[in-house]
Amino acid sequence: MERRLTVALLAGGKSAEREVSLKSGDQVFRALDPSRYEVLRYDPRDDLVRLTQDASRIDVALIILHVRLGEDGTIQGLLDSLAIPYQGSGVLGSAIAMNKILSKQLYIQAGLPVAPHVVVERSDPATAERVEEVLGFPVVVKPEHEGSSIGLSIARDRGDLPRALDLAWQYDRRCLVEQFIPGTEITGGVLGNDELQALPLVEIIPGDHYEFFDYEAKYTPGASHEVCPARISESMTRRAQELAVGAHRALYCRGYSRTDMIVSGENIYVLETNTIPGMTQTSLFPQAAAAAGMDFSALMDRLIQLALEP
Repeated sequence: MERRLTVALLAGGKSAEREVSLKSGDQVFRALDPSRYEVLRYDPRDDLVRLTQDASRIDVALIILHVRLGEDGTIQGLLDSLAIPYQGSGVLGSAIAMNKILSKQLYIQAGLPVAPHVVVERSDPATAERVEEVLGFPVVVKPEHEGSSIGLSIARDRGDLPRALDLAWQYDRRCLVEQFIPGTEITGGVLGNDELQALPLVEIIPGDHYEFFDYEAKYTPGASHEVCPARISESMTRRAQELAVGAHRALYCRGYSRTDMIVSGENIYVLETNTIPGMTQTSLFPQAAAAAGMDFSALMDRLIQLALEP
């Protein structure tokens, strides 16, 4: 009988998405076949010492953490130092994708279409004037880091801008202000290391009570509606999948990623890339994998296989 792999399942942590991470971790734990895997659970908020002590007996890690101290390269660096392979991007790709400003620069360098934008600093007294001059209104204001739309808001006019900036600056001293582009929000999953598979696109339809796909709309069951595959033309689907793969490569991702985009008329704009997509019952990446014929347990098996590839 083949030996079971010892899997370190990391979930929880200290970020603003701790509860989402714990829920995802529970779902992943239930999906892992106990005949194939011995699963050891660790909450990096409390268990890092135990993780380092157990390192020699761990075959592979599943990082089910989000944003700071989980998706930003920090835990990846620790696992590298412990010689524990893990799913997803390494230190470089994780750190780059977590920084929305740097990601935007690399998207542009790779020729990917992005929304017009400016970077503003908390110390800049002329922010409002510059935003209005360069972008007009409405605009989307995002902290430099964070995920799941935490700290993100829409400023419809100049009067809204101070409130939106104050919210973003609670998380970072710099933030990204993008021109608001109305359209259909889609997301494109990518799976693989050297050979990349573009998954079916998911169309995101926030509920009537939500201005955009915010934290509550993302994680409240029934708050939003998703359609997979997305209801766009074949040619636009191919283009969006190409952009998702292009974003994955531009940010030095590995294993898997999910890139959010806006379809506006005949144009598609790349918004941001997630290197550890959510794994809750409402999460988008598992929906896309299921549409490609891969159930949740099979997806976990595939991520472990990719983690163990040299």
